[in-house]
Amino acid sequence: MNILVMEQITKGFGDKTLFDAVSLGIEEGEKIGIIGINGTGKTTLLKMIAGLEEPDEGTITKGNQVKVAYLPQTPEFPGNPTLLEYVQAGHDSISNEWGGESEAKRILTRLGFSDWERTTESMSGGERKRVALARALLNPVDILIMDEPTNHLDSDMVLWLEEYLDSYKGVLIMVTHDRYFLDRVTNRIVEIDHGKLYSYETNYSGYLEMRQQRLDTALAADVKRKNILRTELAWLHRGARARSTKQKAHIQRIEELQNTANTVLDKTVVLDSVASRMGKKTIELEHVGKSFGDRVLFEDFNYIVLRGERIGIIGKNGCGKSTLMKIITGLEEPDSGTVTLGETIRIGYFAQENPEMDSDTRVIDYIRDVAEVIRTSQGMATASQMLERFLFPPALQYTPLNKLSGGEKRRLYLLRVLMSAPNVLILDEPTNDLDISTLTTLEDYLDSFDGIVITVSHDRYFLDRMVNRIFAFEGTKITQYEGGYTDYFLSPRRPENRENEAEKVSNAAVKKTAADRNAGRSHEKKIRFTFKEQQEYNTIDDDIAALEERLEELEQEMEEASSQYSRLQTLMEEKEKISRELEEKMDRWVYLNDLAEQIQAAEKKH
Repeated sequence: MNILVMEQITKGFGDKTLFDAVSLGIEEGEKIGIIGINGTGKTTLLKMIAGLEEPDEGTITKGNQVKVAYLPQTPEFPGNPTLLEYVQAGHDSISNEWGGESEAKRILTRLGFSDWERTTESMSGGERKRVALARALLNPVDILIMDEPTNHLDSDMVLWLEEYLDSYKGVLIMVTHDRYFLDRVTNRIVEIDHGKLYSYETNYSGYLEMRQQRLDTALAADVKRKNILRTELAWLHRGARARSTKQKAHIQRIEELQNTANTVLDKTVVLDSVASRMGKKTIELEHVGKSFGDRVLFEDFNYIVLRGERIGIIGKNGCGKSTLMKIITGLEEPDSGTVTLGETIRIGYFAQENPEMDSDTRVIDYIRDVAEVIRTSQGMATASQMLERFLFPPALQYTPLNKLSGGEKRRLYLLRVLMSAPNVLILDEPTNDLDISTLTTLEDYLDSFDGIVITVSHDRYFLDRMVNRIFAFEGTKITQYEGGYTDYFLSPRRPENRENEAEKVSNAAVKKTAADRNAGRSHEKKIRFTFKEQQEYNTIDDDIAALEERLEELEQEMEEASSQYSRLQTLMEEKEKISRELEEKMDRWVYLNDLAEQIQAAEKKH
C-alpha cells in the first residue's frame, strides 16, 4: 500500500532541469536507497518527499496521519540546547513508546556521547551530525529520511546503525555512498538518471546487475531504431510521394523515430595517474607519540612506509586518526619521536573537510592556482582539459565556487590535490560527499597510481577494495593487520574477537590442526604437478594474454559494428563466451600457482 505518492513531478533550478515529469510511489515496509551522480538532485528529492521543497509541477500526496522526519547533511541547532534536550525535544510520545530518557542515552552512547549536559554549540560538525542522527532515530515516524547518515560515523557505529535500521519498522529513504550499508539495509534502489527515476526492487548488489541489463536493453533498442530509421530514410529518398494516408503515416513514423531521444549514459570522472618520481627513501616514523593534555592518543609508533603501499587507518572517532595524518604531512608536530620524509616525497593531502574556498573565485582559477599544465600518461593536459575530465564542462569552468554543490566542491578539491602531482596521497575520509560513480573511478585511479596511499576511512567497501594493510587504533597503541577491512574484522587478533572467545578459538584451533594434518597427509602423497598440470602451467600465462587480447579486439569490433544489429549480437555473444573462459583460466591460474609455491616449499624442506 502506498503511503506517499509523487505524480508527474518536475523540478529545476535556473536553466537546469533536475526532474522531468517523474512519478514515484512509496509503500509500507520499504527501505529505499537513492543513487545518482553529484548534482542530479538526490538531496532535492529527499526534501520534496519530506515536504521541505515544493515541485515546480506535479503533486505529492501522503496520508494525513503519515509522520515524516528528515536528517539533513548539515543539521541546524536553534538556541544552544544540551544533547539530551535536543534529542528529546518535540517527542511527547517518547516516554511511553520509546523508553524515554534511557533510550535517548542508549542511542547517544552508541554514537559516542557520554556527557548528556554538553551543549550543541561546543560541538564539531561531525558531532552535530551524530546528535541529529540520534534525534532522528528516536523520532517515532512513518517515513524516516536520511541524507548521508554514515558520514562522521566510525566503523563500529556504522555496524550498529546497520543492525538498528535492519529491524526498523517504518519506511526508510536514504542517500548514502556506503555500498556495504546499502547492500545490508535497503530492499529497493531508486536511481536518478538524466531527469528520470528508475526503480529496482533489490539491494545495491542486485541493482548493479539490473541497471546493466536496463542499459544493455536500451542501447540495443537504440541500435535497432537507428537501423530501422536508416531503411525508412532510404525509402523516403527514393522519391516516395506523401499523397496517400498510408504514405503520410509512413513519414510520420520516420519523424517519430528521428525525435526519439537516444539513451544517454552518465559521464564518469576520468582520472589519470600524474604521480611524481619517488626515490628509495619514503616516510619513516620513529617512536612517534601525541597527547592532548592528560589524554594520550598514541605512543611509540614506529613504521617505515614501503613504496607502492596501500594503508588504511581505522579507529573510533576522536582516537587520533586525523592527527596522525596531519603529523605525517607536517601540519602538526608530534610530542615525541620523529617523522622523516625522503627528498623526493611530494604529499597530496585530501583533508576530511574542504579547505576555505573564496566564493568569488572561478572554478578554473581554483585549479590554475596549482598548475596550468600537467603531465599525464597520455601527454600534457591543461587545467581546462583536466576539469573536463572531472565533469566540469567549459560552461561551468568560469562559474564562481559558491554556485557549486557540496559534492561538486569535493570533486574539485580532489582534482586540485591530484594536479599537484603527488607521489604520496594522504586521504582523510575521501568517501564523504563523493557519489558512488566518482568513488568507483577514484578506486580505479588508485589501482594504477604509482605511489603510496594512506587513508583514513570508515567506508568498509573502500578499504576492502583499496588497501593491503590496516592500522587499527587500540587504546594508545596502533596495531598492524594484513589485508583489508574484512580481514581485520575477522582476525582472531582483533580485541573484540579475543574477548570471551577462548573456548571457541581453542576448538577452532583443534579443528584446524586436524584439517592441516589431513591436508598434510594428502599433500605428502602428491606435492607435484601431473604431466597435464605441468603443461598447463607452462602455457597458462600465454593463454590468458591471448584471451585478454581477443577481448580488446572484440571491444573495437563492437564499436565499429554499432550500426549492424545482427553482427553486434554475434560479437556480444562471443565476448560473453571469452569472458567466461578468461574467468575460468584466472581461477585455474590461481590454483596452479598455489600448487607451484607448495612444490617449491616442499623441495626446500627436503
